[in-house]
Formats: sequence, structure tokens, C-alpha cells
Amino acid sequence: MTGSRSPDRLLGRAGVSGNPDRDQHFLVDERVLDRLPTYLPDDADRSHVLEIGGGTGALTDRLLATSERVTTVERDPDLAAFLRREFADEVDAGRLTVIEGDALEVDLPDVTASVSNLPYGVSSEITFRLLPLGVPTVLTFQREFAERMAADAGTEEYGRLSVSAGHYADVTVVEPVPPTAFSPPPAVDSAVVRTTPRDPDYEVDDEAFFLRFVKALFTQRRKTLRNAVRNTAHISGLDDPDAVVEAADEDLMSRRAGDVAPDEFAALAGLAAEYGRRDPDG
Repeated sequence: MTGSRSPDRLLGRAGVSGNPDRDQHFLVDERVLDRLPTYLPDDADRSHVLEIGGGTGALTDRLLATSERVTTVERDPDLAAFLRREFADEVDAGRLTVIEGDALEVDLPDVTASVSNLPYGVSSEITFRLLPLGVPTVLTFQREFAERMAADAGTEEYGRLSVSAGHYADVTVVEPVPPTAFSPPPAVDSAVVRTTPRDPDYEVDDEAFFLRFVKALFTQRRKTLRNAVRNTAHISGLDDPDAVVEAADEDLMSRRAGDVAPDEFAALAGLAAEYGRRDPDG
């Protein structure tokens, strides 16, 4: 099933045209909108789908046609009010909940999946609110961000984002989206990403420290890990980075962060916690 509401007519009824200065680009290509819900994994539970950035409801309409229940978060008060009017029947039936507020601040409900055309200015922050929920997502990003998110070790795009996203899920770029699919068109190409939750193939005792440690090392991605560990102790929270360098494999420490696989980062983070922190709980 696909939605029945025209994106252009929704824009007209809402009386808006988008504002690049407010990171407001409405997805209006009906073919892309129709495909977005289909990118969820075949076995995904669609009983309660979360949408970040409801806008004028073009994607909301498609999600209501393919899901039992939808919650959409919209920070613009006028658009939130429009969504409640436009979808009054669905709201009254309990099939649609409109939350007015910032997706980085509001309490997110228990959901089974998320399909969203994210505001690009805060896409990273929102993504890392969604990934720990452990539900499949289909999200629209700037194409460069999407490619970095899905990159493998040893590639130019591989970085902190690749490791951090891959810690929570398998990440796949499923479709490029041209600027002409949006109103107004953004200055960049976009892409749709699917994340499928799964446990990583390594273990970490302290997830927060692992992610902070990876972030720190990638701030010095041109340096060897030996130097990066020493130079970023103030970011990672290490008390004795030299002890970590001494305890780690010499070959690993001579490599750069961009050539280190996630499981190797996890092992190194374990060493760092054991040898480099006097207070592992700090």
C-alpha cells in the first residue's frame, strides 16, 4: 500500500515552502516516498513506527498506509498543528500521535522501527538517539554522511561514524536521492540508509568508554595509534596512555585509525581500560 496524499498539495494546504536556513527541505518525490517504508527488513515489526521530522505529512501518510501505528515528532509548532488537522481521523483513531518538540530532547516512545527524512543539521545526534533503541531504521542523510556511516575499514570514508554506527547495526546505503527530490532542493546529494540492529562481533565491558576512545583516536587519524593514544588522553579519559602503548601489540600501534577494524578497536579499548585508567568507573 502507498499513501494517497500528494506531497505538493500537502505543502499547499500547510502554506509552507521550506526554508534552507532552518534546515527545512521537504521530500516531495512520490516514488522515493513510496519506497522508503519498503526498505525496512522483510521481517520488521511495523506495529509502531517512529518518524522524526513529520513536516507536512507526506511520509507520515505512507507510513500510516503500511504500519499499524505511527508516532511523528515535529519541532515546528505550526507544522505540528497542521499534522493534527490533516490527519485528524488517524489521530482520533489512535493510529497517529504527533509529538511537538525537538527530537533530541523529547521522550521517545517504545517503537518497533523508525523511518524518517532527517533534518541534516542534527542527523548525527538523532541517529545516535535511535541506534541504541535496537530497532530497524530507514533514514535519509546527506550522501557523504551516509557513505561514511556504511564504510569499511581501510577505505577513505571509514571513520569514527563507521565504527560507532556499526557497533549497533548493519548499515547499508539502499538508494541515492538527488536534490530535485526535495523542495527546496538542498545543495548536496542525499541517500537512504537502512540499519538492521544486531550485536557486534566483539565484546566491550564499557560501551561509553569504547565509543569515547574511538572518537578520540579518530581525531588524530593521520597519526599512528601509538601517537594518537598518547595525544588524546584528555579526550578518552586515560590516566596513563604510555602504559596502554606498552601493553598493546607493536604492529597495531604502528597503524593508523583508518586501517583498524572495529574488533581491534574493541580489544584496544579493553587494554586501555585495564592499563590506562586508574579509576575504570570514572
